Amino acid sequence: MVPFLRILGIETSCDETAAAVVERDAEGHSNVLSDVVLSQLDEHSAYGGVVPEIAARAHVEALDELIEEALKRANVSLGDVDAIAATSGPGLIGGLLVGLMTGKAIARAAGKPLYAVNHLEGHALTARLTDGLTFPYLMLLVSGGHTQLILVRGVGQYERWGTTIDDALGEAFDKTAKLLGLSYPGGPAVERMARDGNPDRFNFPRPLVGEARLDFSFSGLKTAVRQAAQDIAPLSDQDVADICASFQKAISRTLKDRIGRGLQRFKTEFPAASEKPALVVAGGVAANLELRGTLQALCDKNGFRFIAPPLHLCTDNAVMIAWAGLERMAAGAAPDALDVQPRSRWPLDSNAERLVGFGKRGAKA
Repeated sequence: MVPFLRILGIETSCDETAAAVVERDAEGHSNVLSDVVLSQLDEHSAYGGVVPEIAARAHVEALDELIEEALKRANVSLGDVDAIAATSGPGLIGGLLVGLMTGKAIARAAGKPLYAVNHLEGHALTARLTDGLTFPYLMLLVSGGHTQLILVRGVGQYERWGTTIDDALGEAFDKTAKLLGLSYPGGPAVERMARDGNPDRFNFPRPLVGEARLDFSFSGLKTAVRQAAQDIAPLSDQDVADICASFQKAISRTLKDRIGRGLQRFKTEFPAASEKPALVVAGGVAANLELRGTLQALCDKNGFRFIAPPLHLCTDNAVMIAWAGLERMAAGAAPDALDVQPRSRWPLDSNAERLVGFGKRGAKA
């Protein structure tokens, strides 16, 4: 039987500095003892996006204190944890270096094993922490520079069924917001404006809808938004709201087609699943209520459970990194050597073909 385990997690892959202490009992149940996150939103908002140098410097300045605070809130010392888990990729290399080097130093000084965690695996396994989900299941990952549909077979076993062939969904939201003069981050700003807009005013394209492949494309949609805005400039507040609402509707219809085909494939490949199959959505874009509603209705129609972890566990956090480390430990995976290097690119499915045109913001995908 797997013993009781406790781990310190560190996350610094982008613009959140985070530390957490998480436990896993012999039956696989989780207990989050602490979860500390410091956002850098104010530092980057003036630039309309994350500035890597600023992010790395902020991690250096904050991480030691955050780790100390995480241990304090958990009421444990380093001697009470069984291992250290630190994000090793994918992400911004400067931030990854800060977190991984800190994790190495703590592991060496405290005599603890180190687990260098794939940030995307943290997202992939979060639903097992929050909902006790069993394998296999589907995951729609929509965060930062990646939009992927992934089959999660087990710890360390991932199969990419679909990915973006150009821009990620998060990028499409951010660039649409910037084009329309909205605030950063773009996703929440677009969603707020869309609430007062007419979703039928603009007939924006639904990229790849109808195709058998499960990939995504958002570059053409983004271009259509730009053209519509130019055609009616100068824009009133109502124009902006209508564009946002029409943009969201196009995204929802696209996801309905793409994910719907994925659900059908899952039922075909796993007809004898022991329980109701599940679709997990992870990543900051998953906070969008219209997109959640579309996916919930789609799952209801196809007999799937729709699982969306709490928002604070969908965005970058150290709880998911600690949990991924615990899952690896429970599965018997060996710890990483202290000379392990960070990886700005680290796909979950190492056998998946890299698509032409993919990766404009693909450092994390």
